[in-house]
Amino acid sequence: MQYYVDGFRGGDPDIKSAAPNRRDRDPHAPLPEKVDVLIVGSGPAGLCLAAQLAQFPEIETMIIEASPCNIVKGKADGINTRTMEMFQAFGFADKVKRESYWVNQTTFWSPDPANPAHIKRIGRVQDVADDSSEMPHVLINQARLHQLFLDVMKNAPARLEVDYNLALKDLTVDPTTDDHPVTVTLEDTGVNWGETTTIRANYVVGCDGARSKVRKAIGGELHGDAAHQAWGVMDILANTDFPDVRQKCLITSAKEGNLLILPREGGYLFRMYVELDKLNEDERVAQRNLTQDHMIAAAQRILRPYTLDVKQVVWWSVYEIGHRLTDRFDDVPDAERATRAPRVFTAGDACHTHSPKAGQGMNVSMQDTFNLGWKLAHVLQGRADASLLHSYSRERWLEAKRLVDTDHEWARIMSAPPGESELDIGDEPRFVQAFKANLEFTGGLAVKYDQSALVAAPTHQALATGQEIGRRFHSAPVVRLSDARQMQLGHVAEADGRWRIYAFAGKGDTGAPGGAIARLADWLERDAASPVVRHTRKDEDIDAVIDLRVVFQPTFEQLDYGQMPSLLKPTKGKLGLQDHEKVFCTDHKGVGDIYEMRGIDRDRGCMIVVRPDQYVANVLPLDAHADLAAFFAGFLLPAR
Repeated sequence: MQYYVDGFRGGDPDIKSAAPNRRDRDPHAPLPEKVDVLIVGSGPAGLCLAAQLAQFPEIETMIIEASPCNIVKGKADGINTRTMEMFQAFGFADKVKRESYWVNQTTFWSPDPANPAHIKRIGRVQDVADDSSEMPHVLINQARLHQLFLDVMKNAPARLEVDYNLALKDLTVDPTTDDHPVTVTLEDTGVNWGETTTIRANYVVGCDGARSKVRKAIGGELHGDAAHQAWGVMDILANTDFPDVRQKCLITSAKEGNLLILPREGGYLFRMYVELDKLNEDERVAQRNLTQDHMIAAAQRILRPYTLDVKQVVWWSVYEIGHRLTDRFDDVPDAERATRAPRVFTAGDACHTHSPKAGQGMNVSMQDTFNLGWKLAHVLQGRADASLLHSYSRERWLEAKRLVDTDHEWARIMSAPPGESELDIGDEPRFVQAFKANLEFTGGLAVKYDQSALVAAPTHQALATGQEIGRRFHSAPVVRLSDARQMQLGHVAEADGRWRIYAFAGKGDTGAPGGAIARLADWLERDAASPVVRHTRKDEDIDAVIDLRVVFQPTFEQLDYGQMPSLLKPTKGKLGLQDHEKVFCTDHKGVGDIYEMRGIDRDRGCMIVVRPDQYVANVLPLDAHADLAAFFAGFLLPAR
């Protein structure tokens, strides 16, 4: 974490200097008449987007919520490893790690062959595969995650806060103008109930759930099916003699259905997903009048011979499994994509719904808006043409379809009685097989974006076989040269809209003049064809758009920091202070060799270009200067 670049300032370094000319937040101040981005809904997707845009005070952002305040309990709780990597970029991964439950093992229980009325442990699986991520899989209250995003927003230069008690009533888009073409009617749901206000926006993002009014306003529909199976979910404080209650458990009984146990933060709380009644084709779950007592009784039957004594039900809900996906994530019909850029987007449950048991809903929702946020910032800052925004629907729709399809299969596996499914093959039960096969997916690590202007062809993939183009940048340990600090290379990236170039030096290169790294750095800093020179404005720090970091093969004591190129020791900020955190070397204490771990070519080295949302966009030789310039010119505009 870096601060003081613009001068010393005491207090909490997470609280950034406030930008001037911010919106008046007095309770009696009028709402703005125009905004750049209006976010509808303050769930995980909406808050993730707002936290990104709050870093850009020149972008007027507003986020509204129909409820009077943040939630307190309930809803989602699972945070996969990919999302934890994203939280690192926002600066609160360590807080989540400290407060949350870490899922280390998943245990599996099935009917005991000697007594099928009782359950028996049949196996354990390590929940996060070795070196799949430096982050854990954790469980924590969704309301706490909301608060962490709210803190990022409030501490950001824009001092952004949610406008509660406001709901979207109507939305129209005027495609004939570029001046705030989206007209939104908002309805007061608080003290002045029913009072309406009209606001015009350049862009609107609907993060307003499965019944999304934003989706309906742009003609979107959720298509899919329902499994006609009722499930209950409850967070409880309870005593039990079930031995694995503090581990994630998938339990299937002979006749009483299935149960999923998820320990929660704090050491005492845990969640249960309980299979309840099969529904008729034309029946909804609300018609059964199922209560928390039905859930507790069902869980007690499934857990036999073990007992469950519930002391407090913190939160509970009953739901029906459904799998639905909208046909697009923005307001532009397919026939008009060549001539019109999107103005309205949907994210999260507004465009994909599924069962909660795979633990992906909240994670995928936040990844939706993590993908969208930097693209909106690029366009609104004049760094990219508005056509860049088409990539959001193209990239995220495919991932949402993968989610819905995989979760549909997982729901079938979890609900079919043991021994009565075509999925029961081999020695292991179907749900153990499926769990192992889907570890990469459930970790959020299976996402791979297709080739596009933002994702290059794998022409030089052999130079970094462990950093696959289109997948997220896979961090690994390094040592920072200036102060010998051991750290994860990926943790230098913040959610600040910047691109990263990680340059890995070839054999024998120490950064001295004449070497490949020195030639690359000098070209990036000075040549008119360089993407750094071409896309960085005169009044900006040299790394404001593209941030170069370099890794050398020799260890800390074998390198001379003083001979590093000037671009790797740039002066920045109002005071022109030197940045000493651009140069790294291989770990010298045995934690791991990043070249070996990520398949980096030792002889030639390479450049790995990483998007602001942490996905690998390109792999190039160190001397492919023209190719690097052409890649960035494919979507970034020249600086003005």
